[in-house]
Amino acid sequence: MAALRSGILLGLILFFFSSTSLLCGTVHGNPNYRDALAKSILFFQGQRSGRLPPAQQVNWRSSSGLLDGLPARVDLSGGYYDAGDNVKFNFPMAYATTMLSWSALEYGKRMGPQLQEARAAIRWATDYLLKCATATPGKLYVGVGDPNVDHKCWERPEDMDTVRSVYSVSASNPGSDVAGETAAALAAASMVFRKVDPRYSKLLLRTAKNVMQFAVQYRGTYSDSLGSAVCPFYCSYSGYKDELLWGAAWLLTATNDASYSNFIQSLGANDATDIFSWDNKLAGAWVLLSRRRFLTNDVSFEPFRQQAEDFMCRILPNSPSSSTQYTPGGLMYKLPASNLQYVTSITFLLASYGKYMSATKHTFNCGNILVTPSTLRNLAKRQVDYILGENSMRMSYMVGYGANYPRRIHHRGSSLPSLTIHPQSFGCEGGFQPFYYTANPNPNILVGAIVGGPNQNDFFPDDRTDYSHSEPATYINAAIVGPLAYLASSYT
Repeated sequence: MAALRSGILLGLILFFFSSTSLLCGTVHGNPNYRDALAKSILFFQGQRSGRLPPAQQVNWRSSSGLLDGLPARVDLSGGYYDAGDNVKFNFPMAYATTMLSWSALEYGKRMGPQLQEARAAIRWATDYLLKCATATPGKLYVGVGDPNVDHKCWERPEDMDTVRSVYSVSASNPGSDVAGETAAALAAASMVFRKVDPRYSKLLLRTAKNVMQFAVQYRGTYSDSLGSAVCPFYCSYSGYKDELLWGAAWLLTATNDASYSNFIQSLGANDATDIFSWDNKLAGAWVLLSRRRFLTNDVSFEPFRQQAEDFMCRILPNSPSSSTQYTPGGLMYKLPASNLQYVTSITFLLASYGKYMSATKHTFNCGNILVTPSTLRNLAKRQVDYILGENSMRMSYMVGYGANYPRRIHHRGSSLPSLTIHPQSFGCEGGFQPFYYTANPNPNILVGAIVGGPNQNDFFPDDRTDYSHSEPATYINAAIVGPLAYLASSYT
């Protein structure tokens, strides 16, 4: 009977996820969200590492990193380059995978034909993450490529001649943060594939459980274990408790196993925050767990609903407890470096929490300000619209969308001529003078890429050397897929 109840609840969870879930320009006065949605997913093909398939649409890219893992005598080919470099950092890659999976679960029925493309983008990552988690017993591989060496080069991924160092965590060198995020990614993806590929789904879930057990049993931050291999690039500044909460929340959602609920309740991960990103997952976990409160009416999850709403009150511009700055043009502004990563991630939470509120006719207050589902959804729409060009510069921050978009993005593959045009290697430093420092536009358009974005005054210089504003990243794009799917189904 308990198994039957568990199965029914899992069915309800998946139903709740899905049921309440190359043109330019505008549609009925709004941005063309459906076009932007397709391009936001297509971007991931431009970030692929490994052997590219015949159906590859971003045709200026070629296979690369085929021998990744060789120093450890394992196959770690595949996965994604994180941003504009040629390094595979699993911490942000796993986060991007979790967010893509959440997008597919929450908004899949609104995606139309893009759901299949989203699944392909997810699987490209999870195939790699499975290798990392299972290649060597007792180890979780967490990255390929020495970032300190790679960043001294400006060369195509197809030409890489730098050492492809392999990094891992283990019982003696723990990494609860990267392991917790990897478990979250695999668990979330297991639900995406549950109906379309049950066998693969079971493999993902079984591996997620094992990785989560490793994260819990051997505690420590991967920054402490790996040092300059991950810092300052993707240091775990927030520690590992948020990833333990996040990983357990996704495993609870995927399994309905009470042991994860008990672990979550005992963890005490309740520090106040006004950010959500590849580093700090607390707000995302609160929203995910509050969804369970709305769905099952389980009062034990009430604290997470309250924490989620406290977070929203720190984001909303008119809230008495707001701690979020906005540019004069209305863009959420969190940090100078790659600000749009925070905008897209927080926008996902705004849209999704608004969805839960709408489904249950729920409202709440920030002090004396009434917050309705429309309050959150309108702010989410404003952020997406800004990114797609409704700003003072009339600049779309999604490459290839609209008429005016960044042409000089900080991205090696995009900025250098493709193998088809220039078969010879440029070498490690050969690309700097002719292609990095030039004011010429990039020869290859990385369609769908969202860059770091404008400064606090809504200004964007479109300067390749200004990586804080001009570099795209997988985790910027992954988080906007869900909001774009919601808006595409609501305004077109």
